[in-house]
Order: sequence, then structure tokens, then C-alpha cells
Amino acid sequence: MSIRKRLTLILLSMMVLTCFLALVKGYQKSMHHGESLLDDELKIVAGVLIEQPLALSTDAVQVSNNSAQLLYQIWQNNNLLSGSSSLTNNQISFSEGFQTANVAGQRMRVFVMSKNTRKIIVAEPMAKRFELAEAVILSAMLPMLWAVPLLAIFISFFVKYALAPLTRLSKQLASRQANDFTPINWQVTDEEIKPVINRLNVLFKRVETAYLRERFFASDAAHELRTPLSSLKINVHNLANKQSNLQDHQELQAMSQGINRLSNIVEQMLILGRTQPEQWQRQFSEQSLLTITQQVVSEQYDKIDEKNQTISLEGDDFIINGDEFTLTTLIANLLSNAIKYAPNNGQIIIKLVSSNNGFSWQIDDSGAGMTEEQKERIFNRFYRVGGDQHPSGEQGAGLGMAIVQHIIAIYGATIHLANSPLGGLTVKVTFTGVKSD
Repeated sequence: MSIRKRLTLILLSMMVLTCFLALVKGYQKSMHHGESLLDDELKIVAGVLIEQPLALSTDAVQVSNNSAQLLYQIWQNNNLLSGSSSLTNNQISFSEGFQTANVAGQRMRVFVMSKNTRKIIVAEPMAKRFELAEAVILSAMLPMLWAVPLLAIFISFFVKYALAPLTRLSKQLASRQANDFTPINWQVTDEEIKPVINRLNVLFKRVETAYLRERFFASDAAHELRTPLSSLKINVHNLANKQSNLQDHQELQAMSQGINRLSNIVEQMLILGRTQPEQWQRQFSEQSLLTITQQVVSEQYDKIDEKNQTISLEGDDFIINGDEFTLTTLIANLLSNAIKYAPNNGQIIIKLVSSNNGFSWQIDDSGAGMTEEQKERIFNRFYRVGGDQHPSGEQGAGLGMAIVQHIIAIYGATIHLANSPLGGLTVKVTFTGVKSD
């Protein structure tokens, strides 16, 4: 829920609660004042009736009062002189003053006044008092209740106006590119927003420094290492051709393997530095996943043949809007891992699968697989399952899956690791926005 909606709801809730409490308090006050006024009215009526010049007769005067809003009896020397028709047959016996009692089948407020030999009983229904109190409180509170929707509109408008700088800041941040670290350059007068913008600008500067340092250090270092490594390769090769001693030749071969491994790390670092989403998305075109997979398999087939592994490619082709280099790198790294960790005479299956979520490129191997903890760490840079002590004995830089993750981000795809039916690992990359061939 947005801050605007939350503030509007809070303010409206507090206003409705306040109105309710005012309604309850007003009802209580109205009842109290209404009772005082109506009690005074009963006193006045009783005072008027007690002075009436009525003579004692055989039959009492009966006054019809169908509304029953005010009932009375006039007694003299215990003889009824006059009274309301609904009370004339009832001998009412009350002490002098005010009391509340059941009279003529309803709850009434009764006032008794005595003077000399005359006694006046005046009764008024309690319902009349409640109706009066309700009428007073509703007339006072109804305009306020009608004003609630209007107040809600005003509150929503002014909350929106007050939060406008925050909304503007949110929109500006949402529209920024991932590599845009320029300061937020606009003036605000709100004291609450100023420190936020200042802290964000400081944070942008720090992140930009760290981003550039990380981005260029690895690639610059890798570039600097390529030339001496190439020179070392040539010199080791020349020395190996000149050596006739088997032991010296083995030492040079071990050195050559170490240089090849270092060269592989350098190349992987260069690729990692190049896999920035904004760099590649500008040059996307339609690419065939089946064709790229076949090319990668053919390039690495010598390694497959060397370990006497079997590989199969299943499924139908599908076209993706992408870049050939990044897709080739993605598939090459995943296939290379499968070849490394599948044993001699092992099996590798590549599938192009159509599903409800899109199209998937999947590879299964018959290697040792991974634990859940290893699956969580596999995308960390320089992390290798088992390190150099892995049972396969394969060497590596630990950058391949980090590069895979970068390429996955370029395409907005997802990658899923699971245990394979072949006994090893299943790696499934799902693309969206692709079309079948």
C-alpha cells in the first residue's frame, strides 16, 4: 500500500472515530439537558393543573389523549377530579417529586405535586425524551457525517500534494538506468526530503566509484596479462622442442599446463567484464539456439571424444532475440562444465524444451551432482565445487557460472539447478519472448 493511501486511511479513520465519540458524548449531553427541560415542563404543567377550579362531582372528567404524550390525574381528598382516559380507572400512588415507573403499559417519567388537599400526577413517556435527544444529536451530527466524503477528497488531495516531492523522487529513481550514477540535481524546500536526496547523491558517488573500480580492474589486469602469457607460451613451446631429456620435458609440460590454466582465467575475466546488459541489448538479432548449440558441441567434441562420453541433442529449434557471442558463451560454459564433471564413458543430454513459461535450454550429465549448499554458492566468483580436489581432477577458474549468471541477466531469463535423472546435475535455462522455428 502506498504512503498516500495509508495516510488518507489513517486520517479518515481518526476523523470517523472522532465523529463517533462526539456522537456518543453529544447523545449523553442531549439526554441530560433534554431531561432537565422536560422535567421543568412537567413542573409547569403540574403547577397549572393544581390551580384549576375543579369541583368534586360524582363522575370524574375523562380527557381523551390518544397520543399519550402527556398523561395526568387531579386528585382531591383521594377523589379523582379529572384525568387522562387511559389513567382514570387506575389508582396511581406515588410519592411527591420525580420518579420513573411503568404506567399505562409503558415506561414513563412521573411528577407528583401536592398542595393543600389537592394532588397532581403528571406522566410523560420516556420514549418522547429519547426521540427528542436523537433528533437533537442527529440534527447536529448529520452535516458532519455528510461532510466526511468531501473531507476524504480534500485529505487525499492534500496528502498527494504534500507527498509530491517523494513521488517525483520515486519516478526519477525508477526511470534511471542501472549504470546511471549522476547526482539528483533538483531543489526542494521540504526539510524531510533534503537529507534523503543528499544521502542518495553521496551513495551514488560511492557506488559509482566501486562499480568502475570493479568493472575496469579485472579487465585491465587481464589485458595486461595477455601479452606476457602469450610470450611465456611461445618460450615454453620452443624450449619443449629443444629438450631431449624426458624429465625436463615433463617439467616444461607441467609449466605449459599452468600457463594454459592462467590464460583461461584471463580470458574468463575478460568475458566477465564484457557481459554488461546495456552493452549487448542494443545489438540483439534473431538467433537459432539449435544452430548455436550444434556449433558449440562441434567445437568441444574433441574433449567429449577424449573421455569417451556420449552426447545427444533433443527437441525442436527455437529462435531468440539475442547476441551470438553471449549465447555461445552461455552454452559453451554449461557444456564445458558437463564435460568436466561427467566421468569417462559418461552421458550428456541437451534438450530444447517448450513449456507454458516459455522455451528452455536444458543440459543433463551423469556426474556426481551437487548438494543444496553447493547449488547456492555455484554462482559466486572463483568458487569451484570441491575446489581443485574435486574427484574429476579437472582444473578451472571458478568464473564460468558467474559469467552464465551475467548472461542470464542480459536476457531476463531464469536458471534452475536440479538433480538429474542421469545421476548428475540438470541445468535449465528458461527464456521468455522467444518463438519456435
